[in-house]
Amino acid sequence: MNRFLFLLNVLAFVAIPGAVQSADLKLVVLGDSLSAGYQLAPEEGFPEQLQKALDEQGHSVDVVNAGVSGDTTSGGLSRLDWSVGTDTDAVIVELGANDALRGLSPEFTRKNLEDITKRLRERGIEVLLAGMLAPRNLGPEYGDAFDPIYADIARANDALLYPFFLEGVALDPDLNLSDGMHPNADGVAVIVEKILPKVNELLAKAKSSKG
Repeated sequence: MNRFLFLLNVLAFVAIPGAVQSADLKLVVLGDSLSAGYQLAPEEGFPEQLQKALDEQGHSVDVVNAGVSGDTTSGGLSRLDWSVGTDTDAVIVELGANDALRGLSPEFTRKNLEDITKRLRERGIEVLLAGMLAPRNLGPEYGDAFDPIYADIARANDALLYPFFLEGVALDPDLNLSDGMHPNADGVAVIVEKILPKVNELLAKAKSSKG
């Protein structure tokens, strides 16, 4: 989903009379193609499969897909305010993979993720950072600078951390599309299963903060 279509979807939802949140909590997934559902059917993406898993657990939560394919941390920061509405209780931040793939400075990525997390926390929104790991072909120096970013930011901002979004899925041909980079529907299912305990923790914090 590109930026234009994503914005149209957001505006359409806002413009619909009576479109109110019926759930107790609103969870936004702010991410890139890994969470946006790249080349997957509408019901196969990460937010959609996460919604189903949370529904099955009895949660009263609306999961919103705010993923934009190709987005960097800079892109996520620039659209933060209109991607994450005022009624949001919690956010999963899944950004940074494209920064690393482009070889952008880890300090650039760190600053953007720090700004995103700080701004969300200042709004009273609970945050779960979904970490990424630098491609090993960029060398150990790059990895040493990039890999700790998520843990450092989570620790400094009272945010939750899921260390590696693609845990159990990366490099497994059975769980990825033919490009070897994006999870297929089965891969997304594995991600949801593994991250679910942290999402439950996130929702518990959001519910407590909301009172």
